[in-house]
Amino acid sequence: MESVELRVRSQLEASRSLLAETFEDAGAPAVGFAAPGRSEIAGNHTDHEGGSVIACAIDCALAGVAAPNARGEIRVASEGFAPFTLDLERLEPRERELGTSAALVRGMACQLEARGFAPSGVDIALTSTIPSGGGLSSSAAFELAMGRVLEAHWERRAGSPQGPIDPTQLALMAKEAENRWFGKPCGLMDQLAIALGGISLMDFEDPDEPKTSSIDLSFEDLGFDLVLVKVGASHDDLTHEYAAVPQEMQAVARAFGKERLSDVAQEEVLAKLGELRASLGDRAVLRALHFFVEDDLVLRRWQALLEEDMDRFCTLTNRSGASSAMFLQNVSVAGSADQAAMVALALATLELGEAGACRIHGGGFGGTIQAFSPVEATQALCRRMDEELGQPSASVYRVVPEGACAWRLA
Repeated sequence: MESVELRVRSQLEASRSLLAETFEDAGAPAVGFAAPGRSEIAGNHTDHEGGSVIACAIDCALAGVAAPNARGEIRVASEGFAPFTLDLERLEPRERELGTSAALVRGMACQLEARGFAPSGVDIALTSTIPSGGGLSSSAAFELAMGRVLEAHWERRAGSPQGPIDPTQLALMAKEAENRWFGKPCGLMDQLAIALGGISLMDFEDPDEPKTSSIDLSFEDLGFDLVLVKVGASHDDLTHEYAAVPQEMQAVARAFGKERLSDVAQEEVLAKLGELRASLGDRAVLRALHFFVEDDLVLRRWQALLEEDMDRFCTLTNRSGASSAMFLQNVSVAGSADQAAMVALALATLELGEAGACRIHGGGFGGTIQAFSPVEATQALCRRMDEELGQPSASVYRVVPEGACAWRLA
């Protein structure tokens, strides 16, 4: 497989032009960087409950170039967006930046400074092939890219740890930036998948030190394509829907004196089902049951991948999709007539028949569905999705081995 620098070469060239056009006094780029998108393979809303997840880095990316400046500022130009500037005098969270890209940069900068890096001015220009709103974690890619860029530019103070920041630690920093600086509750899966690259199993029993293992595997070598379908539903104003999932799961856990469902046994929940339904409502109980079903399926699907048994993997994937739809209930928004994701899942199921598998992807509530399609069936599947949902909606992705990275330019 070609190197990450070769894969994003056109983005680097476009970013060089963007840097020069946006900041007339910018110097020559010294660093190139890239951060891939990610696809959740297994583990729908299990990470925040201390469960396990399988995710992979895929061949779309946020990539660009950066140059030092003597202004004592971070200036960022992103294709298609207005440029912005950050001062480096006070890096703590700012209320007026909540929900902005500037907040994410400030959050990563603050944590790098706390790790012994000395802030200095940097000009950054970037482009992205990660579809916006497609559920492939463009925000996490941005956080990690900024972390690697600043790490590459900033000097370490005397006595600070040397060497590159460990991917898991960088992912934890990115999650903190999104939680505290940006103001969005999120788990760690997106950031960790993009930091690690490849296909990884992640165990979040200890959220501060998640355990990870990786596998060198290509779906196409096993006769399948990873297909993601953007269904056209908007994520705007749905933060409360996403936040309700962990809130309701954790309400069930608290009924047993615990904070997360990983510390509760399924048998305990079933034994108190009536009481829990009366006090917390049916949806909270069903979402808790989804956690137990899905967490078990993650480990079984990982074993199927290790054994390169795609038939078993697909059977278990379809069970995962059913659990998300019936128990987790994150395929569409309650009370809404818009069920584009469910329509896409129905079409994919009918198109694939007994071969392959499909499920809701990522956070859910519209956004994107995922399918594992036999290679010979992929063209027909994508054509059917595009015809119904509007082109372009279906895309085939490949797993890439590299996580977020930065390198010195010649």
